[in-house]
Amino acid sequence: MSTIAVIKTGGKQYKVKEGQTLKVEKLAGDKGVKVKFDTLLIADSESGEIKSLGTPSLGDKVSAEILETAKDDKVMVVKYKNKTRYKRNVGHRQPYTKVRINKID
Repeated sequence: MSTIAVIKTGGKQYKVKEGQTLKVEKLAGDKGVKVKFDTLLIADSESGEIKSLGTPSLGDKVSAEILETAKDDKVMVVKYKNKTRYKRNVGHRQPYTKVRINKID
């Protein structure tokens, strides 16, 4: 019986299951450090039955391990106004942390 959870980190919500690897907003910590995420919901993945629902949260029920911290691919931001000779190019690389979900309590 597999379990899924909805966690909140970096102002975003993610649906996760045990063993899953995902990229989240940059977290403090080095490679191999264990982290816990604020959990909003825990459910059974086969039946879809909700086991626990937080009001507003359940606490730190999901634990994970940091795999790496890096920067994402470059995104080009272009500003342009026609007829005025105005053009600006700016590149941005968002930092992220890759984590592996180890356990959902």
